[in-house]
Amino acid sequence: MKVMKFGGTSVGSPERMKSVCYLITKSGEPTFIVLSAMSGTTNSLVEISNYLYKKNPEGANEVINRLEEKYMGHVEELYSTDEYKQKMHEFIKDEFNYLRSFTKELFTSFEEKSIVAQGEIISTNMVTSYLQECGMKTILLSALDFMRTDKNAEPDSAYIKEKLTKLMEENEGYQIYITQGFICRNAYGEIDNLQRGGSDYTASLIGAAMNADEIQIWTDIDGMHNNDPRVVDNTEAVRQLHFEEAAELAYFGAKILHPTCVQPAKFAGIPVRLKNTMAPDAPGTIIDNVTVKGKIKAVAAKDNITAIKIKSSRMLLATGFLRKVFEIFESYQTAIDMVATSEVGVSMSIDNDAHLNDIVDELKKYGTVTVDTDMCIICVVGDLDWSNVGFETLATDAMKNIPVRMISYGGSNYNISFLIREADKQRALQSLSATLFYK
Repeated sequence: MKVMKFGGTSVGSPERMKSVCYLITKSGEPTFIVLSAMSGTTNSLVEISNYLYKKNPEGANEVINRLEEKYMGHVEELYSTDEYKQKMHEFIKDEFNYLRSFTKELFTSFEEKSIVAQGEIISTNMVTSYLQECGMKTILLSALDFMRTDKNAEPDSAYIKEKLTKLMEENEGYQIYITQGFICRNAYGEIDNLQRGGSDYTASLIGAAMNADEIQIWTDIDGMHNNDPRVVDNTEAVRQLHFEEAAELAYFGAKILHPTCVQPAKFAGIPVRLKNTMAPDAPGTIIDNVTVKGKIKAVAAKDNITAIKIKSSRMLLATGFLRKVFEIFESYQTAIDMVATSEVGVSMSIDNDAHLNDIVDELKKYGTVTVDTDMCIICVVGDLDWSNVGFETLATDAMKNIPVRMISYGGSNYNISFLIREADKQRALQSLSATLFYK
């Protein structure tokens, strides 16, 4: 069985929903479908929550009414029979009356998560009913019945596998199974969400739990490209990536995929294919555990980076120095992207400057601190094992006319990263493409 995930843009209108349903039924084989909320819906639900936090029920009701009117219009466009139009009109009415109920009660983060979850609940009910109207043997399985996180807010894989296996056994014989992406219950049974990776994470967890043949992530982009198409002309989709390569690209700027969401698939050895709903016949990108030797695959860039350097003569041969430095970042829950050390100093980069001033103040206990803002990390990904003589030279040659603040190489067999000024990003990406891909 395949698992297919469709994002908000893919189900962003009745017309798009019909196209997605055609793709779902085209294969003719049993399929498990994961759907996001219709594009724009989650933002509206968050807006409703913001009004309720501010004790402004009138503002919340205005957004609720506007969104309800929009969905009632979608029902008229999507369904062709009076039976299903009436059924879905009643469903939409019940959903929005449920949202209105929150305007009369104390509002906390728990209620907000219940409100935000309704986007996926509405989209999955709409698509399920449309497929049933078309005569397809389709069932909706609520993600709240099997998707759960543990006390550390991490997916409870054993629970997910046990509950989902039981649900599938109880509902054998359907051609299409549909569930919600993103939403789940937490360890205490409350409605929550998976946060990182959202619906992609749901698809990967389901694929691993069911030992699926393949997990397909459908978006509006033809797979991962070998460079940023917004900056570089004539980029191409990369047809194959190792899971580690895909994670590096996702972490360093390739927005099509969250870096952690494919980990369950990676550990289960299940390939993930990135496909384009706007060009369904395009091959997309396959992500698996295969390393293609001797090839550089792609380049990605991560903006809004801050570089911090601490210089101290006391660091020389001092045990525990790096531990003290890193503990400061940990205490402010600020992740470090790159690290470079010397005998008398250490440089680090971060992408979250919310606690920058506090971090710098504490670092000054141990040495002289300098900060560079408006920086950018350029990441080159491929088979960059140290035994591949000259591969790192190809990347550094492409950067020979770009001022480089830091270089990270050797921490992974799959990347080499450069820290540069954001102002030099376009030149760097174009030079890397010209040197690595279009020689």
